[in-house]
Amino acid sequence: MTNPAEDTVLVVDFGAQYAQLIARRVREVHVHSEIVGRDITAAEVRRRRPIGIILSGGPASVYADDAYRVDPALLDLGIPILGICYGHQLLADIAGGEVVNTGSAEYGKTTLTVTADSVLLADLPSPSEVWMSHRDLVAQPPPGFTAVAESPGAPVAAMEDTARRLYGVQFHPEVLHTPRGTEILARFVHEVCGALPGWTSHSIIDTQVRAVRRQVGDARVICALSGGVDSSVAAALVHQAIGDQLTCIFVDHGLLRADEAEQVEETFRRHFKVDLVHVKVADRFLENLAGVTEPEQKRKIIGETFIRVFEEAAADIGDAKFLVQGTLYPDVIESGSASAATIKTHHNVGGLPEDMTFELVEPLRDLFKDEVRAVGEELGLPAEIVWRQPFPGPGLGVRIIGEITRERLDILRAADRIIVDEVRRAGLYRDIWQAFGVLPAIKTVGVQGDGRTYAYPLIIRAVTSEDAMTADWARLPYEILEKMSNRIINEVPGINRVAYDISSKPPATIEWE
Repeated sequence: MTNPAEDTVLVVDFGAQYAQLIARRVREVHVHSEIVGRDITAAEVRRRRPIGIILSGGPASVYADDAYRVDPALLDLGIPILGICYGHQLLADIAGGEVVNTGSAEYGKTTLTVTADSVLLADLPSPSEVWMSHRDLVAQPPPGFTAVAESPGAPVAAMEDTARRLYGVQFHPEVLHTPRGTEILARFVHEVCGALPGWTSHSIIDTQVRAVRRQVGDARVICALSGGVDSSVAAALVHQAIGDQLTCIFVDHGLLRADEAEQVEETFRRHFKVDLVHVKVADRFLENLAGVTEPEQKRKIIGETFIRVFEEAAADIGDAKFLVQGTLYPDVIESGSASAATIKTHHNVGGLPEDMTFELVEPLRDLFKDEVRAVGEELGLPAEIVWRQPFPGPGLGVRIIGEITRERLDILRAADRIIVDEVRRAGLYRDIWQAFGVLPAIKTVGVQGDGRTYAYPLIIRAVTSEDAMTADWARLPYEILEKMSNRIINEVPGINRVAYDISSKPPATIEWE
């Protein structure tokens, strides 16, 4: 009998944003998924022994000269296949159906009507709302396939060959705009592929604990702990595996949010009993940043100073052979690399020297952010860390526009605490990707207590996002913004004006620097 936690669905990536979203939705129904390139061969698929294959959507046309293709022999492996949008059209084209461009398009919400008995669409109300995004369409299903649904712009909106377990849908079940889409994907992976719901936080922890123990043996391991979600969960997971073989190095550069350093101490030294080296070097960072205003130069100085401090601290743990890093699955996908033998400047700890040749321990490299949070909760990390909003490596240093000084850090830290406090009070903290303050190093005229003031403005930035690749400004209620503004101006000396950033990404970025 196979371990259900090891059942894997391969998601073949044909571009756009669809593959990651499909992979995440499959995991949400507790089945492991993995994204692979469209050049994967049938022989490679056979070797990997997946329980199912999903062909993603994409921007191409199947009959274009440079169309993305896939090894046709995949259809002969006996492995269930589901094609979505472009994958649906490609499946039809390979299997002998007809794909055409009618000159019209179908974008956004539309109505799906089930027209025949269906495995994937069983129990789906007819008509149902689905999300379409296509110009081409399947005009005639291949031999052996039955058209089981239609929409106003797609006569073959879904098709099935149940004998060969080949399925296609023109719409996007992975997007939230298809309300019953997750049920459709669940039917494919559970009923068609026969997967058991074994991909859980508990199974992930068990698997990674065994993997870490195999990898490191009895060697000394270090972890660059930032206090963010990824490094914290990675540290807690590795500590569960090897206990006091792990030493965490926490570089406190003085650019953190309010109370973060104390929270890291409380969580890892006192609660988890981790060997924690807390390096307090705020003065050193401020000295190196004195007089610097150019954003990229600030980032470079912060990164290089971090490297030197971490290097010095690591040298005191002279027998360490392994370095824990909080690499996530999206990092792996974007890099296109499955492993790295030595530390390079693009790694998550801030960019370590190339001559620091630790072997990496990456227990989260197969996980998405939401899975990391679930693992953190399972490990017993406090909610304040597990659900902490993303924070840039250079910290508040990239939220002060201009020179970084102790006074400006104190002002921004106090204002930022109020912003987060009001977001929490409104019950919106988990709904917002990031909410924070930005302090431009300029001053504006104001009036307080019948007197003229000359003080800093504070910009509130709050965005919604799923992955930070794109983001929209959060539509915070006016009453919340009013509370933030009143409290910041009244409670934080040095601020006399508050503004709200209503820019999306793109064209803006989430951070200001």
